[in-house]
Amino acid sequence: MNKTIGFIGCGKMAQAIIGGILKAEKVSAEMIIASAKSKATRVHVNKTIGIKTTSSNIQVAEAADILFLAVKPNIHQEVISEIKDSLKQEVIVVTIAAGISISDLTDAFLRPIKAVRSMPNTPSLVGEGMSALCINELVTNEDLNEVKAIFSSFGKVEVVTEHLMDSIPAISGSSPAYVYMFIEALADGGVKGGVPREQAYKMAAQAVLGAAKMVLETGKHPGELKDEVCTPGGATIEAVGELEKQGFRSAVISAMEQCTAKIKNL
Repeated sequence: MNKTIGFIGCGKMAQAIIGGILKAEKVSAEMIIASAKSKATRVHVNKTIGIKTTSSNIQVAEAADILFLAVKPNIHQEVISEIKDSLKQEVIVVTIAAGISISDLTDAFLRPIKAVRSMPNTPSLVGEGMSALCINELVTNEDLNEVKAIFSSFGKVEVVTEHLMDSIPAISGSSPAYVYMFIEALADGGVKGGVPREQAYKMAAQAVLGAAKMVLETGKHPGELKDEVCTPGGATIEAVGELEKQGFRSAVISAMEQCTAKIKNL
């Protein structure tokens, strides 16, 4: 990819994206530039990742062919007001902030732009991210393929219509938090049964990882995979029955509904 990729903001998620790009050899480090207010962040990113860093958002905007807005939603308007007259004509602008719509972007820039709204998640930090993208009508198939290639470098990516984007955080953006709680609960249960804490965490985390890979790689319905573990009259079906009695599924769905409601109110 012979494009300069710019990042305004260089926190953990931006660093995960940059790391994925470099690991996949999509572009060289010389073709990536990032801005950050914090000198400590700039020094850290420069030393550990090897890309050029700057305190100037305008410098990044002027250089970028693909520009990531990796800042919090509440400062999007401030940043865009600063850089809107410094963009290349054909730049692709990608936001990774929850609640920022494509119309929010285009309205803020006061001119038509190629806009991509994205929702990555924190497992991107270990190359197992799940990202959702939606685009406006100015983004070409070639543009989209370039953006998808970037997100695919640190996980999986799906393109959805924008009306679904407010539902994405609940299923992939915020859901790692629920899974961590599940892993913690599994480990607590293991400790209660006498398993040492560190071994319990490792066993629980690997079981979740393995189960997820079974869904992704076999193509089987999760219910079918669950049935394969539940032998008639066995211990697993007893556990499944208790989870159903305690409202396991309904609790998860209710949590997702609350998450989505919050996103819509941002």
